[in-house]
Amino acid sequence: QVQLEESGGGSVQAGDSLRLSCTAPGRILSSSVLAWFRQAPGKEREFVALLRWRGGSPLYADSVKGRFTISKDSPYAVYLEMNNVRAEDSAVYYCARGSQYSTSPLEYVDWGRGTQVTVAS
Repeated sequence: QVQLEESGGGSVQAGDSLRLSCTAPGRILSSSVLAWFRQAPGKEREFVALLRWRGGSPLYADSVKGRFTISKDSPYAVYLEMNNVRAEDSAVYYCARGSQYSTSPLEYVDWGRGTQVTVAS
């Protein structure tokens, strides 16, 4: 299992923007799917966004569509741009890598340890 590493979390105000980063220890293969998930205390892990590493349109959860953007900087990094954040966006954010196009965390093999995002107003 390859360990990913997230960074960029912190405490922000509602309406603010921030950028989360996820780096791999080596080159991310073209066959990979990279995804962001989040998990708040006492809640299930929730899909946020995904991107086929070789290209194509990203996929977003309805709750973040129009506010968040997933992007990549080949061959090592994937990002999540978060705009107009809300209190309900507060969670630990995880990046993950798999080989299947899926919104289920069960389909992802490699994970980071997460980065905390706290939104307050």
